[in-house]
Amino acid sequence: MEPIRVLIVDDHALFAEALAARLGREPDLVILPIAADVRRALALVATERPRVLVLDLTLGAESGLDVLEQVRETHPDVRVVVLTATSGLDVLVQAVRGGAVGWLEKTEGADMVARVIRSAARKGGWIPPDVLGEVLRRLRTEEAAPDAGAQLLAELTPREREVLQCMVDGLGRAEIADRLGLSANTVRTHTQNLLAKLDLHSALEAITLAMRAGMRPSHR
Repeated sequence: MEPIRVLIVDDHALFAEALAARLGREPDLVILPIAADVRRALALVATERPRVLVLDLTLGAESGLDVLEQVRETHPDVRVVVLTATSGLDVLVQAVRGGAVGWLEKTEGADMVARVIRSAARKGGWIPPDVLGEVLRRLRTEEAAPDAGAQLLAELTPREREVLQCMVDGLGRAEIADRLGLSANTVRTHTQNLLAKLDLHSALEAITLAMRAGMRPSHR
């Protein structure tokens, strides 16, 4: 059986190195160089081609959700398992909505982490059984109520909707600025304003809400 290539993304060096050393003793796992930030993570995904990405949600001042968002867009075959000290159903649902197939807290042992990695590589996954029902309920409720998203989008200004459309189109801040003839700082301000109006915290959440409300990538 082909070994599973695993990329650990975590800015806690001691924890990440200890986990890498422990998982490296598993005969079917190949542990790639550790990434401590979003930029390094995306570069290693592109060059090392991991099968499974073990992702912390807190990367210093950055968010692991940004890694999740961009990996889903550029390398949808990569399976993402969240391994984090962050707790709470809201962020768990957010991660699953963004494409994560597994969720583990850092208190779990390495044997469990290895099992979930293997499951993810085989197109499986893992959500703690005690919260799985509530996670599924929330996801179903969101899918059943697209009008709620449409009502929220109606609160945006025309320019904010243009910025959001660019985000749905997969454009970064500089590309949005170029398309709309704005400065990068102005785009950042519009992005912050629309996230505040939608009561969201990341571009991934905004894109998910927009697409659930019927917004689709444009063909320009």
